[in-house]
Amino acid sequence: MNKNVIEIESGKAVLGIEFGSTRIKAVLINSKNEPIASGAYDWENSLVDGIWTYSMDEIMAGLKGCYAALKKDVKEKFNVTLKRIAAMGVSAMMHGYLAFDKDDNLLVPFRTWRNTITAAASSKLSSIFNYPIPERWSIAHLYQALLNNEEHVPCVAYFTTLDGFIHWKLTGKKIAGIGDASGMFPIDTATKDFNKSMIAKFNELPEVKVMPWTLEEILPEVLVAGENAGVLTSEGAAILDAEGDLEAGCPLCPPEGDAGTGMVATNSVSERTGNVSAGTSVFAMVVLEKELSKAYNGLIDLVTTPDGKLVAMAHANNCTGEYDKWIKVFGEVVKTLGFDVSKAELYDKLLSKALEGDKDCGGLIPYNYISGESMTGFSEGRTLFVRTQNNNFTLSNFMRAQLFTALGALRTGMDILFDNEHVKIDSLTCHGGFFKTADVGLKVMASAMHTSVSALETAGEGGPWGMALLASYLVNGNRMCLGEWLEKDVFASSKKTILTPEQSDVDGFNAFFENYKKGLPVLRAAVENIK
Repeated sequence: MNKNVIEIESGKAVLGIEFGSTRIKAVLINSKNEPIASGAYDWENSLVDGIWTYSMDEIMAGLKGCYAALKKDVKEKFNVTLKRIAAMGVSAMMHGYLAFDKDDNLLVPFRTWRNTITAAASSKLSSIFNYPIPERWSIAHLYQALLNNEEHVPCVAYFTTLDGFIHWKLTGKKIAGIGDASGMFPIDTATKDFNKSMIAKFNELPEVKVMPWTLEEILPEVLVAGENAGVLTSEGAAILDAEGDLEAGCPLCPPEGDAGTGMVATNSVSERTGNVSAGTSVFAMVVLEKELSKAYNGLIDLVTTPDGKLVAMAHANNCTGEYDKWIKVFGEVVKTLGFDVSKAELYDKLLSKALEGDKDCGGLIPYNYISGESMTGFSEGRTLFVRTQNNNFTLSNFMRAQLFTALGALRTGMDILFDNEHVKIDSLTCHGGFFKTADVGLKVMASAMHTSVSALETAGEGGPWGMALLASYLVNGNRMCLGEWLEKDVFASSKKTILTPEQSDVDGFNAFFENYKKGLPVLRAAVENIK
């Protein structure tokens, strides 16, 4: 009998689920930590009354739909009904704001990481704490609501992130993995908990002192990788599996943010390692040897690995979203002309054209700000394409420019780490949709980061697989530290592609980036004048 069938039937397989910006995905792994089945559910955020959000109905429908697709995949591949699992974990987009009252009612619609509506709170808290508090962070959303005198704030009994919310629904436990918690409120890496001195400072703020709660009362409990974060309840099992086949009782690892699962999926949890996750948004994570010298006005996040090491994160809200829309338009052109080309082929052909373009994109400058971009100081987004009359306007230059601009805001943040803080990186591993077209994404990223980059053969599995690995570590870690376990039990025989940039490509990106920075006032004028 197939070994995977035996493991599924005996309840030894492990499940990871991740809520991404455009897709919710579940991955089932075997005892060798290899993906053996998966399921997905496509969704999209909505801009409602100026707030980027997903409704509760969408969240729960997505969870059920994702699991149903996984269950169907297991049945089709192995002719087995998935009933028991050894362990599981839930991940989601970090940050954001989900606030509940004492009766567990949602007080305001979910405010996602994508919102750039907390500038005042971010600035004030960063100054008070002398610590970067980016606009995306949960505490910035809570404090901005206080500054705005929003009616719901006195009623807050608990606030959390998306993965913390799902974990709560599945286990009844109000818990955050330390990596995800570090995007809610600053972490003390010595105690592996929220920073108590900063909590005290927050509680002393005049807007907070009049509240019927203190911050520590409404935050989740913090746990690190390898700690048990509860078990799947019968209610939780019923939420996941509408058909009622899934048994309750399996342990759950601490819920994590997509940054943490990305670190795990790329074996980047040790000092001087880093990873880049590029899809709808893009962020680079570097595990630090020491703290940064200053806060940089919240442009650089300080978060942690799932086991509590300090990490610098440069984050940009916008990455592939704009060129996705352009490729969709090109697909409509192809269809209008009477041809039938698959989406995968369309992406491969068009993105590969970028490698034929001029090194500096022929002077073409697009901007991909579908939403605001804190890294460059935009609270609201616009997309724009700028060129002079004599630029070399070709398809290859257009596609190259779309890929370059997808990394423009990220490069702004990485310059702080490389040039100001002299952060050293031994390896920078890439994953996400930006890298799906063979070599194209890696070559562009290497040019933008002016350093060698790599991709693992498992990079396409991404965050859901990383979450499954954290769940596997819970039950199979054998008291090894996370980095050691990943090295020995997961990545020991992994194949890696390493790409070192050519100097001409680095120079080309630098020339593009200079124009990119010069054109930002044009984009700002578009934001201010085009409504």
